[in-house]
Amino acid sequence: MAEEQDDSQKTEDPTSRRLDEARKRGQVANSREINNLLMLTVFSLSVLLFGGTAAGAIYKSTMPFIESPDLIPTDFGHLVEIGWQLLGALLIAGIIPLVLALAAAVGAGYLQFGLIFSAESITPKFSKISPLGGLKRMFSMRSLAEFVRGLLKIAVVASVALFLIVPEVVHFHKLIGMEMIQLLSEVRGLLARLMIGVVAIVAAIATLDVIYQRMQHLREMRMSRQEIKDEFKETEGDPLVKGRLRQLRMERTRRRMMAQVPQSDVVVTNPTHYAVALKYDPGTMSAPKMMAKGVDKIAEKIREIAKEHGIPVIENPPLARGLYAAVEVDQEVTPEFYKAVAELISYIFRLKGRRL
Repeated sequence: MAEEQDDSQKTEDPTSRRLDEARKRGQVANSREINNLLMLTVFSLSVLLFGGTAAGAIYKSTMPFIESPDLIPTDFGHLVEIGWQLLGALLIAGIIPLVLALAAAVGAGYLQFGLIFSAESITPKFSKISPLGGLKRMFSMRSLAEFVRGLLKIAVVASVALFLIVPEVVHFHKLIGMEMIQLLSEVRGLLARLMIGVVAIVAAIATLDVIYQRMQHLREMRMSRQEIKDEFKETEGDPLVKGRLRQLRMERTRRRMMAQVPQSDVVVTNPTHYAVALKYDPGTMSAPKMMAKGVDKIAEKIREIAKEHGIPVIENPPLARGLYAAVEVDQEVTPEFYKAVAELISYIFRLKGRRL
């Protein structure tokens, strides 16, 4: 019951991290119909391209049995030798289509989802070898659906094959008087038409199956909102922890600013809500630098430290607001404030008897 409730809560699309983790475990949208399609396509092309050579080899091996069967030795040793020769001829004729079909079966997975190395899919699990678990899988709704889909697929392919073969049945009587090489050529042509039709219908089935498997995979990978929140905490960090870290960074920045206020040359205020501390050293700076800034309580603290260390406090609300909004701590003032700040610094330096 709890499991059904959990499944009903999984209403959100899977995140990219969820899909990546599933891929590492070997859980991907895998369509077996793509394997069947590629194997059938490669096998069909092999028959069409190398069928003539294979037919010639079969013809050469079987003609002695048709033309002069009386000359064939019938003792056990010769019969075994003839059997190996026929088997070798058949293997040579079919080895290329077989190898290419196997290569297509291996490459089908790569074409669908690339290379995947996962030991989890082959790790022994009790649920996989449990008789009870096996019975549950055999008689599950998913197994029933797969069985019905398999029957429908066989019915469709068989219907297409019959549709292509039945019109040719009326011409089969012509094959009786043909030479073996002509007979093999006719059979090859009929087989080619049959394979082309079957490959076309299997391609349509594979296309639908790929769409179905991907939708099914995404459905199985769905997440609940709580799972998405937990994943966000793992990847981005717990919001409470992030808030605490942000608070600690702000406190460190504030302490560093307050330590720099005594090194300033002037503090510009709003007069109560804003305060910025500026410093200018003509020998090392190209422009005055922001040493500290703050509003409300921080501004009040900056003013207190400035008074304690004899730093001039000048009221200039427009300049204080502008500098606070445009300049960060430890940065030089921007060009639009050069004139106003220069006049202020010049005034302070004259009071202190310093030269610019």
